[in-house]
Amino acid sequence: MIESFKQLEQIAKDRDLADVFLETDEQEHAVPRDQILEALRKRRAVMRDCVERGKNGGLSMGKLVGNEAKLLNEAFQNGKTFLDPLTVKAELYALSVMGENSRMGVIVAAPTAGAGGVVPGMLLALEEERKIDQEKTVRALVVAGGIGSIIALTANISGAAGGCQNEVGVASSMGAAGVAYMMGGSTRQSIHAAALALKNTLGLVCDPVGGLVEVPCVKRNALFAVHGLTAAQLALAGVESVIPMDEIVEAMVRIGRALPRGLKETAEGGLATTVTGCEIGQRIKDEANQRRAARAAERERAAQERKSAIK
Repeated sequence: MIESFKQLEQIAKDRDLADVFLETDEQEHAVPRDQILEALRKRRAVMRDCVERGKNGGLSMGKLVGNEAKLLNEAFQNGKTFLDPLTVKAELYALSVMGENSRMGVIVAAPTAGAGGVVPGMLLALEEERKIDQEKTVRALVVAGGIGSIIALTANISGAAGGCQNEVGVASSMGAAGVAYMMGGSTRQSIHAAALALKNTLGLVCDPVGGLVEVPCVKRNALFAVHGLTAAQLALAGVESVIPMDEIVEAMVRIGRALPRGLKETAEGGLATTVTGCEIGQRIKDEANQRRAARAAERERAAQERKSAIK
């Protein structure tokens, strides 16, 4: 088992990073690498399908989001975006995935559903825009997953445990390492890409408006997909994190413990407690109460009808 990034760098210094993770998984779980790669091919296909479905938009379950990807896609297709195509596609694909998540569609948690748009947004946009072979993307998913696994040995990857740094922060870190790998970076560069992405999300709170994974989650995924690309670009240029990755993960855990309960997916702080956030939260509660009352009334009506039929 690879227990730290320092150990990873030593083991994989002059080796293909994906091969190292595949070899480790084979030894730990007794699953042949061919099966692992095939499973990840299927996950890549789900990610791709999710992106295509998500571009069409559609209102979310909580009615707060849903058409962000459609709007950005229309602007992109009509030549009304000003960022480079790779950046726009990373944003678009991340929004597409999160739109599907908000509509209860099928997505790949990477590493969580609430952060599920970051990794596919980054990797699929890079694959398409730089015409990278799909198998390279599959191997990049091995790398991203391996990075996430090492982080998870120390940290609890959930917003409820330590804020959104544990979700979107970790996702951008995983994606940054995957992008660096796809672009031919060394093991060291991939680790530093992960480090640069993660350390610049430390303290990011989890404050879902109305308790739903919609606001600010959907747009946050798009923003941090670009954040991850930036981290990978810096690392590939030779920029390194002064603080080692293992220490960054430890800092993330400490910060997560220090965050107030209201900033850890409780909807009791941050954006959730703004005037608008509170109004939305109350509306969602009122609608839920109305649905419960309607179901109770329907059950009562059905019960009365059964009694009448018996008489």
